[in-house]
Amino acid sequence: MSKTALITGITGQDGSYLAEFLVNKGYKVYGLVRRTSNDPLTRIENLCLQNKVTILHGNLRDLNTVRNAMEKARPDEVYNLAAQSHVGISFECPEETEEVDYYGVGRIVNEAIRINPKVKIYQASTSEMFGGAKPPQNENTPFNPLSPYAEAKLRAHEDFVKGYRNKGYFVCSGILFNHESPRRGKNFVTRKITYSLAKIKLGLQDCLELGHLDTKRDWGFAGDYVEAMWLMLQQDRPEDFIIGTGQSHSVREFAEIAATELGIKLHWEGEGINEVGKDENGKVIVKVNEKFYRPTDPFYLLADPSKAIKVLGWKPRVDFRALIKMMVTEDLKALKS
Repeated sequence: MSKTALITGITGQDGSYLAEFLVNKGYKVYGLVRRTSNDPLTRIENLCLQNKVTILHGNLRDLNTVRNAMEKARPDEVYNLAAQSHVGISFECPEETEEVDYYGVGRIVNEAIRINPKVKIYQASTSEMFGGAKPPQNENTPFNPLSPYAEAKLRAHEDFVKGYRNKGYFVCSGILFNHESPRRGKNFVTRKITYSLAKIKLGLQDCLELGHLDTKRDWGFAGDYVEAMWLMLQQDRPEDFIIGTGQSHSVREFAEIAATELGIKLHWEGEGINEVGKDENGKVIVKVNEKFYRPTDPFYLLADPSKAIKVLGWKPRVDFRALIKMMVTEDLKALKS
């Protein structure tokens, strides 16, 4: 008998990869989707056309829609991936971030347990909860959130993951480090880099503007990370896991490799706010702009995924350079077409 899963945030990067993964595992998949003026189903359009995913409309801010979705799906597993997940925007919209990323989690957990006390729930947590903690960060590293996004995620982790787990329910967190793909939103720095440099290569854009070039992150492929989410819910008891590659790279490195993949020889001149990246003809194609600095920013995040490797048998398959090549290739293809 196949299992039933409900995915919130199914139209996002992670949700779309997870939906594909679960469908291939034989799951009956439901997805909770907000009503918007745009068509939000682009990433999962084929799954919907093949009737492999059932869409339920709802919003983590609206208890009745969450309740209705749970009653219709009656899931064995819930993957809560919906969030206001942009760190920079959380400084501009802290109340909305808290409403979705904290209170919304409570609505999901409470309603899922009400429908099925034996349900297994995955909560998408984040490496941003570590903030300025010394790297590498593992499951025992103290949290130190530096943004409204990280603060809301940490409160949800403490109250609705650990809190309900202590009551005997199966709720766990995947503390995921940065994970990217060609499906990443263009407002995130990695996709902004690959998409903008592809446009520059084709003569459709003059310059790419970035914030801190030396900020370091542990970047992996989102398609690898959804397998870890699933593995967490296949365990006999709920535990939290760090998911990352164990390698960290700077924004500067990301831009350099993306440029190389496009046949652009990028070199740097100047320092700090005046630093620029030039192509082989001396044209400035990358600039630093202070407006992209965050008020506070974890400067160096690096995962220690040894527990996930040992307990789940999980490891990332796509390395840093292959990830960037994948993103650049898809952006260039899309722009050409």
